Amino acid sequence: MSRIGNKTITIPAGCEVSVSDSNEVTVKGPKGTLTRQFNPLIEIKVEGAEVKCVRANEDKHTKQLHGTTRALINNMIVGTTEGFKKQLEIVGIGYRAALQGKTLNLALGYSHEINYQVEEGITIEVPNNTTIVVSGIDKQRVGEVAAHIRSFRKPEPYKGKGIKYSDEVIIRKEGKTAA
Repeated sequence: MSRIGNKTITIPAGCEVSVSDSNEVTVKGPKGTLTRQFNPLIEIKVEGAEVKCVRANEDKHTKQLHGTTRALINNMIVGTTEGFKKQLEIVGIGYRAALQGKTLNLALGYSHEINYQVEEGITIEVPNNTTIVVSGIDKQRVGEVAAHIRSFRKPEPYKGKGIKYSDEVIIRKEGKTAA
């Protein structure tokens, strides 16, 4: 029994959910519109201000899809009404970020600056030169962009230098000790 899949999703005010015959869900909200195609094994029903996911059979694969489908639809509704945010912090002397138009310039201790082009549908803010805020309506794309920016200089375990998530904890290692 899927505990997550059986929960109903309440549709907030100002949000509109529609399901086509090919199991394509479209969510329209104040922040934008998201569309996603789902497996036909899961039947998606919109009843008033609630969305329900019902599985066709009790196969293992169908049970796995049940909770995933419900979670993805819920993330679509949350994204179009509230949006998603990931905050990155830059740690290190001389490491900094700057935003010029649609380009994020990163100085991360390499011999060159890294220029990252911000893709459509994603908003990047730089409140100060050591903080980057990635936001958007699609949870998956926000996470991918944040992970890609982090991959330019992952935090190292000795001094903690690099780009890390704001809620990430870097487990420190002890350096060499003289004998």
